[in-house]
Amino acid sequence: MGAVSAAFYFLSQHPFLALPLYPLAALAIGGLLARITGWSGWFCLGIPGLVLGAMSPFFGSAVNAIFLNAAGTTGSAVIVHSEETSSTLNDSAIWYYEAVVRTADGRDVETSFDTMSASIYPWRNQILIPPEGERFMVKYVPGFPRNIAIMVDQSPYGRKRRIAEDREPVETAAAKLAAAPDNARFRDTYRDALTVFIAAHGKDADPTLLAEYRAKLAALGNAPAR
Repeated sequence: MGAVSAAFYFLSQHPFLALPLYPLAALAIGGLLARITGWSGWFCLGIPGLVLGAMSPFFGSAVNAIFLNAAGTTGSAVIVHSEETSSTLNDSAIWYYEAVVRTADGRDVETSFDTMSASIYPWRNQILIPPEGERFMVKYVPGFPRNIAIMVDQSPYGRKRRIAEDREPVETAAAKLAAAPDNARFRDTYRDALTVFIAAHGKDADPTLLAEYRAKLAALGNAPAR
């Protein structure tokens, strides 16, 4: 499994260098099948190989993260150095990171990645890199621990971000009700938003915030959610 992880690491960290490998591998498989079956049409596998190669810079790290989540072991890591590079992605600078991974058996392993090659799980249309110096959860294959998937939802920074995102509907609903206190629809929307937030984050949100939201929910005519 370590060799498989090393291969995924190379494909995700060096997508442009790996680009010609996809059609070459597809042609090799097609050639083998053509030799076995006697049908030369198998060489057409080179076409999907080209397509996969073209897509690899965009989805290689996501596939790597899925693999590590399924086959990996839980560990932790800390980014110890970050620096802005001269490259850009969607008009934003690409950052380079160095990290130290703490494996389940207590080893410390150095690794590195950048904004484009970071394997983040679960995949979202956001590049959510942990802040420098803060420990976060990862998954890795013991045979090749340099290859890591950053487990956003299991890490403190990811949970804080999710709580902040989930507060937005609550605060928006509160602002609408404040602007029109007699609007029954706004009142119901606010009640629903509070209920959903408390149900989702009753165990991981700040206790003071939860107490405030439960009190507001009770003031709307509902008993506080547990």
